[in-house]
Amino acid sequence: MTATLALALALAADPFPYAAAEAELSEAITPAELQAHVYRLASPEFRGRRGPGAARTAQHVADLFKRAGLPPAFGDSYFQDIPWLLGNGDHGNPSFVGRNVAAVLPGSDPALKDEWIVPSAHYDHLGERGLTIYPGADDNASGVAMLVEVAEAFALARQKPKRTIVFVAFDLEEQALQGSTHFAVHPPRPFDKLKAFLTADLIGRSMGNVMDECVYVLGSESSPGLRRLVTDVKPESGLSIGRLGADLVGGTRFVARSDYGPFRDRRVPFLFFTTGVHPDYHKPTDLPERVDYAKLARISRWIRDLTRRLADEPAAPAWAPLAAPDLDEARAVLALLERTLERPETVRISAEQRAGVESARDRLMGIVSRGTITPAERAWLVSTSRQVLLTIFQ
Repeated sequence: MTATLALALALAADPFPYAAAEAELSEAITPAELQAHVYRLASPEFRGRRGPGAARTAQHVADLFKRAGLPPAFGDSYFQDIPWLLGNGDHGNPSFVGRNVAAVLPGSDPALKDEWIVPSAHYDHLGERGLTIYPGADDNASGVAMLVEVAEAFALARQKPKRTIVFVAFDLEEQALQGSTHFAVHPPRPFDKLKAFLTADLIGRSMGNVMDECVYVLGSESSPGLRRLVTDVKPESGLSIGRLGADLVGGTRFVARSDYGPFRDRRVPFLFFTTGVHPDYHKPTDLPERVDYAKLARISRWIRDLTRRLADEPAAPAWAPLAAPDLDEARAVLALLERTLERPETVRISAEQRAGVESARDRLMGIVSRGTITPAERAWLVSTSRQVLLTIFQ
């Protein structure tokens, strides 16, 4: 029996066993609520969230925003249609290939409410191939679950944020970032007032099934203010933060260029959250029962806290990429290499690969022990990290 058929039969026997948790409205962000959202979005009802399944998902997310009491972000609509740029449709009417979904929480401070920040996640996935549905539980039902729960927490909180927050679920991330690119080109508010962009993609698992407690955050190198924020807002016990530069892993299978791209290109300070790829990435086996919901809850609450600080800080972060090499990157990569060597039963590598990992580990241990990293060593770190990620975690 295939995994997809088993999931379909289970849902047929009980249309939705997590309905009570899904319907709960509260400021709390709990594993049970996140689990309900992931199981719903990864169910056959949404057909792998492409085509008709994506359209159904867009309406579902809009309904969740509306239920939380959040008004639409695009005038009187929660939807932003993404046009097909190669044609105009029939009779001169534009045709559309997808739609973004967004809600707004107006800022409460007269001096800051015109400024806005965006927490986001993409909701699309790979759809169906023949009779096989790609459920995309971690990619990216986990990110959407975080988004709707963080939005609900802000909507129900008594203390409203000083800056405006626009919560966005993007379509077509899997198809050349069309959704986020269209949003960046056609924002619902003045783009020069957008002070920070946050997005999450694959935040419910573990890099290579070995970094159980870690979430990686990219982008803090784009702004000293974001660097301070990520350092100051401490995660809960059981969660560690691995800070990496987007260029260090960008373009590898570990973290492909994601929805932060159109905003980074426009010099908007950004943060990208991910727990990294795993053996089920882009496979029909990316199932909801394989998501770590306790970890997803810790990450979601940390993103909520970061969002609150961004919304309320007197000074918004400014785009100013850090020039000096960052020792925290070396620490994060070192931790991954050490864990890889500690778990040969999980990450199976050849003798030649192991020797290469050991060599890189030893050099990184020297850098971290010394307490400084030179530009030349940082360039080596970029090259080595990409090579390791592409050859071992492919």
